[in-house]
Amino acid sequence: MSLTSQIAVFLCAAVVMVPLFRRAGLGAILGYLAGGVLIGPWGLGLVANVENILHFSELGVVLLLFVIGLELQPSRLWVLRRAVFGLGGAQVGVTALAIGGALMLMGTPLAAAIVAGLGLALSSTAFVLQMLAEKKQLTTRHGRDAFAILLFQDLAVIPMLAFLPLLSGGELPGWAGVFKAVGVVIAVVVGGHWLLRPALRLVARFGSPEVFAAAALLLVLSTAMLMEEVGLSMSLGAFLAGVLLADSEYRHELEATIEPFKGLLLGLFFIAVGMSANLGLVGSIPGTLVAWVLGLMAIKFAVLFGLGRLTGATATTSRHLGVALAQGGEFAFVLFSLAIVHGVMARPLADTLVLVVTLSMAATPLVSLVHERWIAPWLAPRRTREFDTIEPTEGSRVIIAGFGRFGQIVGRTLRMRRIPFTALEVSPDQVDFVRRFGNQVFYGDASRLELLRAARADQAEVLILAIDDVEASVRTAETVRMHFPKLKIFARARNRAHAYRLMDLGVTAIERETYHSSLEMAKGALQALGLTSADAIATVAAFRDYDERLLLRQQAAYHDESQLIQTSQEAMRELENLFESDSTQADRPPA
Repeated sequence: MSLTSQIAVFLCAAVVMVPLFRRAGLGAILGYLAGGVLIGPWGLGLVANVENILHFSELGVVLLLFVIGLELQPSRLWVLRRAVFGLGGAQVGVTALAIGGALMLMGTPLAAAIVAGLGLALSSTAFVLQMLAEKKQLTTRHGRDAFAILLFQDLAVIPMLAFLPLLSGGELPGWAGVFKAVGVVIAVVVGGHWLLRPALRLVARFGSPEVFAAAALLLVLSTAMLMEEVGLSMSLGAFLAGVLLADSEYRHELEATIEPFKGLLLGLFFIAVGMSANLGLVGSIPGTLVAWVLGLMAIKFAVLFGLGRLTGATATTSRHLGVALAQGGEFAFVLFSLAIVHGVMARPLADTLVLVVTLSMAATPLVSLVHERWIAPWLAPRRTREFDTIEPTEGSRVIIAGFGRFGQIVGRTLRMRRIPFTALEVSPDQVDFVRRFGNQVFYGDASRLELLRAARADQAEVLILAIDDVEASVRTAETVRMHFPKLKIFARARNRAHAYRLMDLGVTAIERETYHSSLEMAKGALQALGLTSADAIATVAAFRDYDERLLLRQQAAYHDESQLIQTSQEAMRELENLFESDSTQADRPPA
C-alpha cells in the first residue's frame, strides 16, 4: 500500500471512529484505539508496518511535552519540585516494588521482574494529559499531581534504560557517557536561553508564517534528536525547549503553530497503539489477560490513592489521581523491547505485558467514565461539618451572601470605608481559604432562614447577594423577600435569565456579572477604531440605557422562547434605527 493510501486509511479511521466514540461519551482516545484495532493486523489488515508507524507517531508525544513546557514557566517548575521528586519518586518506587514482588511470587526471574515492575510503574503521558485536558482538569489538584508524577516518570526512563545492560550481566555506561548527557542538557538550557529568542525574533521579522511554523518544528525536533543522540528521552528534550520559551513573547504563537501537528500525531500514536495490540493472545489466554489488567490497575490505583492521602489530598482528589494514572504507559513498549534485545526478558512475557499495557490504556477512559458518572457521585462526601455559629460584627449593617471573587471585592470596598459587614459562604474550602488572609467569614447557607436570623437580617439594611450558583441565589432571594421585606437586596446575576428570575421576586438592584466590563471593553474598542472618546462614551451610554429598558420589556416574555427571540430581533432593529437617526441629525448643517 502506498504512503498516500495509508494516510487516507488513517484519516478515515479517525474521522469515522472518533466522532462515534465521542458521541457515545467514551472520549476521543478510545475512538483512536478502536480505529487502530480496526485497520491493524488483527482487524481488516489494511496496514502492516506497525512498528515504524508507532515510532514515527511518538513525535506526537514529543510535541505534547513541548506544548506542556510552554505552559510551565521555570518559576512554576521550581515550585513543583517536591511533587515531582517526592510524589513522583514514591509512586514509581512503591509501584515497581509491588508489581515486581508479585511477579517474583509467580515465578518470574529477578531481572525480568525488576524490568517489568519498573515498566509497568510508568503511566501514559499522552493518554493522561490528553484526557485531563479534554475534561479541563489539568489545573485541579489531581491534575497538577498527575503532571508532576508523569514528569518524574519521563525523567526516570533515562536511568531505567541505562541500567538494562547491568541486569543482563553487562557493564554500566562509563563516566564519559554520563558527562556527555549532562553536558548536552546544560548546552540545551544555556543555548536555549541565549540563542532561541533571538533566532525566533529573526524568523518572525523576516520570514512568513509558514517559515515560522517550520522553525518551530525544527526547534522541537532538533532538541529532541539531540537528547536522543546521547541516550536521553526525546520527550525530555522537547519539554526543556518548551520550558525555556515559556516566558518568551512567542509562547502563544508557538503553541498555536504546534497544536495542529500535535493533535494529528497524537491521534496517529493512539491509532498505532491500537494496531500494535496482539489480539491473538486475547483469544488464547483471555482470563489471564483480564486478571493481569485488573491487577495492574488495582495496584497502581491503591498506591496512588495512598500517596495522595499521605500528601494531604482529599479522598475525592486521591481517587481521581488513582483513576487517571492507573494504566500502563507508552515507554513500557520501549523498555520491554530493549529488555528482549539484552536477554533480560523472554519474548512471550514481553508480548503479554505489552498487551496488558495496551488494554489498560484502552480501559482508562471507560474506568474514568464509570467513576465520574456513578462512583464519584455515590461516594461524594456528605456535609459533616456543622454551620458556624454566627456572631455578627458589632454595628453590622450589611450581609454579604457568597464570599467568592465578587463578594470579596464588595467586602474590601466596605472595609475601606470602615463599614462593618457579616459574610456568609456555603463552601467550607472557600471559608478556610479566605480566613487564612485574615477575613472574617462564616460557613453557612444564606438561604436558610435560621442562619439569616442569626446574622440579624432583621436589623441589617443591605444584603449583597453574590452567590455564584443560580438556584441557591434565587432561593436566598425568595427567603429574604418573604421574611425580611425591608432588607434592600443588591444582587449579582450571572446572565439575563438569572436576572429575570430575580426580577420576578421583586429584586430591582441587579448587576449582571460581566455586563459593565463588556461595555468598558466595547468603549475601548470603539476608540481604537477611530471614534472620539465622547462618541464612544455616548454610544455605550445609549446602548446601556436601551438594553436596560429591553430587560424590563423581555421579563414578561422570557418564558416564551419564540416571543423572546422576536423581541430581541425587534430591539436590534430599533437600536440600529436609533443610531442611524442620531448619525443623520449630526450630519445636518446647522440652521
